[in-house]
Amino acid sequence: MKKLRLPHWKKALSASALSTVLLVTACGGGSSEPQKTADGKPILRVLTSSSPLAPADPNEKLVVKRLEEKTGVHIDWTSYTSDVFAEKRNLAMASGDLPDAIFAAEYSDYDLLKLAKDGAIVPLEDVIDQQMPNFKKVLDEHPEYRSMITAPDGHIYAFPWIEELGSDKERIQSVDDMPWINVEWLKKLGLEMPKTTDELKEVLTAFKTKDPNGNGKADEIPLSFIDKPGGENLTFLFGAFGLGENPEHLVVTDEGKVVFTGTEPGYKDAVNYVYDLYKNKLVDIESFQQDWNTYVAKGKDDRYGLYFTWDKANITGMNDKYDLMPPVAGPSGEVNVTRNNGMGFFRGSMVVTSTNKQLETTAKWVDQLYDPIQSVQNNWGTYGDETQQNIFEFDEAKKMLKHLPLEGSAPVELRQKTSIGGPLAILDEYFGKYTTMPDDAKWRMDLMEKVLVPHMKAENTYPNVFFSIDELDRLSTIEADLFPYMLRKRTEWYQNGKADQEWDAYLAELDRLGLQEWLKIRQDGYDRSAVKS
Repeated sequence: MKKLRLPHWKKALSASALSTVLLVTACGGGSSEPQKTADGKPILRVLTSSSPLAPADPNEKLVVKRLEEKTGVHIDWTSYTSDVFAEKRNLAMASGDLPDAIFAAEYSDYDLLKLAKDGAIVPLEDVIDQQMPNFKKVLDEHPEYRSMITAPDGHIYAFPWIEELGSDKERIQSVDDMPWINVEWLKKLGLEMPKTTDELKEVLTAFKTKDPNGNGKADEIPLSFIDKPGGENLTFLFGAFGLGENPEHLVVTDEGKVVFTGTEPGYKDAVNYVYDLYKNKLVDIESFQQDWNTYVAKGKDDRYGLYFTWDKANITGMNDKYDLMPPVAGPSGEVNVTRNNGMGFFRGSMVVTSTNKQLETTAKWVDQLYDPIQSVQNNWGTYGDETQQNIFEFDEAKKMLKHLPLEGSAPVELRQKTSIGGPLAILDEYFGKYTTMPDDAKWRMDLMEKVLVPHMKAENTYPNVFFSIDELDRLSTIEADLFPYMLRKRTEWYQNGKADQEWDAYLAELDRLGLQEWLKIRQDGYDRSAVKS
């Protein structure tokens, strides 16, 4: 369900590497003449990334075998594990012997525009409109996606990954860092679910001092988190103090004004609240440096009173010990859940290189990926595999894929073994028609709708703007200094309580690092997007 993104500093690094890569590419050769298999199928040379849990050759996956049967196209894969893929991808582009396409490419917007500018990849809008009926139907019926994949110069340079799970405030990505509270401890201590920030502090204090696990030791951890943007951060609590915070540090007011969260008075109040918890020893001291594995290990031991993550199943298991804590009211008495800007969409999922001599064949193969039944399998896995556990069963009468029980298997691992990802489209209207909703996603969305969505005050989120290469260059340059400074000061203030004394100097430094230019670029992008929609 979740789509990971490169940190902003890596975008800048990637762009620098690409400059060198493309200079070499421009002087290099190209892919060899089209080849065919012994039985006459055209062969496409495709570079991709894959999970270490999956077969080294994607052609061993049942979903790929079926793709070859449907399209009559054989793929000669060069596959690398995700930890080395970006490096290998760039080296391949530098070699001059380009593949026909790069699948699951994970290219940033900057990468796409730079590759296009240097002639390494080709525009795709004509081939989409003339030879890809499945994908064209998606774009015709949902024109917002055509707008999002179209670069500022009017061209489309990549095939996207689209996964809709809910819409607007009910979109599954609307909240990332959900708060999970130990309801067993609440019950044992005779406590009610906290409704305000003051009550939450009282509950955490009781968790620390009243031995709720009953072992006679003060080993309970009242509150824990991972101090970096993402699903395990405690910034969900910031919504109690104003506009709140999200991983992009970016919210939009109902009047359409773009706001950097780190300058809001409520942001400072939230930081001071965390400091108050910290100085009263209610915060896990390891929160400021712990990694995922450490975080999970303590969760498996049921040591947390309150922690944050996308889905409690990943940390404390799918049981009744922990429940989603409703948002608490802050000092003003208002309750707010800050919305994330993220959505199930990624522009740079697949590109076609300029040396590809089989554009029609490539279009035929890629278009099949956008067939609804095929897209569902690309994303989650397939059915009828007699060698391993299946994600689906196929209802022949209804022509529908139905999710099977996971039977204790981790959904992410099962997907990595059997799916292929890459370009696809799963639209909200597919659920109930072509497939069922995954059990874990439906459970999470139902919980969000009941507990969180009613308290989402913001009507707007920041859209997925396709900036120009010059704008992206400035944004990346500014963010490389702006975001680390903001996060460093926040962590310091959590522990030393000096936010009030240092606030004016902090705001001045943000401006010196380019905040006002950053806001102008972001506002301009938002305004352009609003005009298009």
